[in-house]
Amino acid sequence: MDKMIADCPYPGCFFCVMKEGNPNKRRSSIMKFFRELPSQDDDGQVLPISGLWNTAMAHPNDPEFIELGIFECMAALIWKGLKNRRWLSHDQNIYIPYYAAHIIGSYNMNMEDFAETAVNAGVIPPLVELLRGRLTWVEQRVAVRALGHLATYASTFPAVASHGEILELCIQLAMSSLEIVYSHFYQYADRRLSYHCDLLTRGMGGMEMESRKAEEWASQLQCWSLQLINCFAFKPEFLSTICKPEFLVKLPGLWGGLVNENSPAGIGLLRTICHHKLGRGPVSSCPGVIEALCNIARSSDDWQYMAIDCLLWLLQDPNTFHKVIEKAAPAVLDLAEISSLGDHRKLGDSILNALQECIQSHGTGRHSVSNRIKENVEEILHSRERFKWEKSLPKEDLHIKQAAALVVKLEGNSLFSSGNISGAASKYSEALALCPVRSKKERVVLYSNRAQCYLLLQQPLSAISDATRALCLHNPVNRHAKSLWRRAQAYDMLGLAKESLLDAILFINECSQSTDPDLSSRQNKVPDYAERLVKKQMRAAWLFREAAVKHGGVDFEADGGDVYGQGTDDSEWETASESDAENDGRREISNNDGEMINMLQEK
Repeated sequence: MDKMIADCPYPGCFFCVMKEGNPNKRRSSIMKFFRELPSQDDDGQVLPISGLWNTAMAHPNDPEFIELGIFECMAALIWKGLKNRRWLSHDQNIYIPYYAAHIIGSYNMNMEDFAETAVNAGVIPPLVELLRGRLTWVEQRVAVRALGHLATYASTFPAVASHGEILELCIQLAMSSLEIVYSHFYQYADRRLSYHCDLLTRGMGGMEMESRKAEEWASQLQCWSLQLINCFAFKPEFLSTICKPEFLVKLPGLWGGLVNENSPAGIGLLRTICHHKLGRGPVSSCPGVIEALCNIARSSDDWQYMAIDCLLWLLQDPNTFHKVIEKAAPAVLDLAEISSLGDHRKLGDSILNALQECIQSHGTGRHSVSNRIKENVEEILHSRERFKWEKSLPKEDLHIKQAAALVVKLEGNSLFSSGNISGAASKYSEALALCPVRSKKERVVLYSNRAQCYLLLQQPLSAISDATRALCLHNPVNRHAKSLWRRAQAYDMLGLAKESLLDAILFINECSQSTDPDLSSRQNKVPDYAERLVKKQMRAAWLFREAAVKHGGVDFEADGGDVYGQGTDDSEWETASESDAENDGRREISNNDGEMINMLQEK
């Protein structure tokens, strides 16, 4: 040990202390190191801090450094960086506040007793200063992460909440974080702070890597801000601060980008807000939020159940149902065929029960449910009754009904081939009325075919409804490739880039795994038209798009491109039941507009 210290350029440094063989002496030396480090001005301090950061990331549940005073040390180092700019700019000390805040956050991820120790050590005030932007957005990112972990525990949330400005700061940060990162880092490569570049690339280098990492970190800055706000949203006393219209209308769009595809993002916060009676009122008063919730509820991603929960709570609340019923009811009715979704069992029954309660409670009066909604609910209920009735029918009768539906479907195919798209849609509707409810595969095909008709008739909302119903009936749910593609096109017609992008990606994923002879016949299972749509929507849904447009960084009008013609050209038109797919042949026809369409035509 003596020889190691003698050879070390920094006698008594942290790395030498860690190699001490005597446990008691080692602990005593580490405690002394943590106590004295903030008062020292030696070079090379960033080295032990970065080492501690690696340790905290790898072993966040190890109590040793917690017991020896690491939180006090990190808090003092952040204060030093904030108050002593001369020290901060010396050597590589500019990195230290970032690493210190990261260390605090990592050690508070999992252990509530660690969080209590951190609060008692005084970490919150310096983290709040970083959150305020006293340094840069990079330090804001790790500060909001650390504060978010502290806010998740019942014992330490009050200490976070006692700093009233934290909630307001996070709301502003959630709304502006992408613009901050774009304007301070992404847009002006020649003005980037070198230590930001180093932190983002972590030795990998390259401007492309920096830009990609900046997008990821910007997304995290936004998502971690939302997570911290979410902790406040569980407490009704903070909802008045959170539920301001200018913030609520932005929440559905705060989705974090694909790099955070598992994050609940803005929809998770909306779900927490809607769980409270005090939150449902403001949400129901924002039509744009309700429309976004309907789109997310129809989606096929991990956030779908959150949007469904929000809509059901709003429909079941007597004070909000009349504001949302006309928009929300059609969306949830499209989902009434879902038997289960994740942990939600008998979801379709829950949806129908909620709507029936609305009709029974508000059948008459100023806020009565419209006849259109009542008819739609009755249609679904009639379908349920048909299903029960069909159970008692002899198999021969069911086969007759299936055959009758198939004949009508073929008539629809013929009309489609001749260019009579509206006539084909009517025939598919007639076939749906005939087709046994238990014949789910056939009904998936009929809904999906009718969705394609609605696309060509420029009725994207109807196409979305039918594609969603097909996806709900399909087994597994939300995995019918052709319906995903048709809904992706319909969302594109409405300018809903994110929704279109997610469906197009899922479609490509299904193509790569499909056993469908048509979808799997290509050597390259990813259709060119799908690639084009994904590229288009990735441009439109780019994380920094709004900031780039605002700051004049890119012209989005020139590179949009029209993917409909070719996308529909290659569309996998499904006209037969999936069991009859081997009988299908391909031929090319044109619709009333002269647009060429590839379709599967049953012989």
